[in-house]
Amino acid sequence: MSSRTTPISRPITIRRAVARDAKRLTRLVRGSGAYQGEYAAAVEGYRVGPDYIEAHRAFVAVDADEHGGRILGFYSLVLAPPELDLLFVADEVQGRGIGRQLIAHMRSEARAAGLDRLKVVSHVPAEDFYHRVGAVRTGTAFANPPAVPWDRPEFEFRIPSG
Repeated sequence: MSSRTTPISRPITIRRAVARDAKRLTRLVRGSGAYQGEYAAAVEGYRVGPDYIEAHRAFVAVDADEHGGRILGFYSLVLAPPELDLLFVADEVQGRGIGRQLIAHMRSEARAAGLDRLKVVSHVPAEDFYHRVGAVRTGTAFANPPAVPWDRPEFEFRIPSG
């Protein structure tokens, strides 16, 4: 089994993001290998600021064994309209179940908020991931140049009640 698919052996904690996480979340977004080459413009200058964290239900997955908790990934849930706004997993730990854990947590948060479904406009390279974690393709979000000059797959998560 390659290190890319080896499960994380140390405990993972998912906690609410706080303002002091903002710079690390911004670095995670801007440094994502999924946004290199033709996709780089989409995150160039992107900022996850304390104001964003305060306004949204943002959660981080941290490596609980490391001092201060290294951020392994995060997501942001918007309630109105219901949408998974951001989901990133650090490149070096992709394929180890962190994205699945974040999605399971997001579903639980959505259920607790009374949502029965939520939308995801996916980055093109993440399309297979969303299929694997149970999202249903519902359409296409068309290009919006200059920020996003390509069409993106649109998905929906159905959130069953308790």
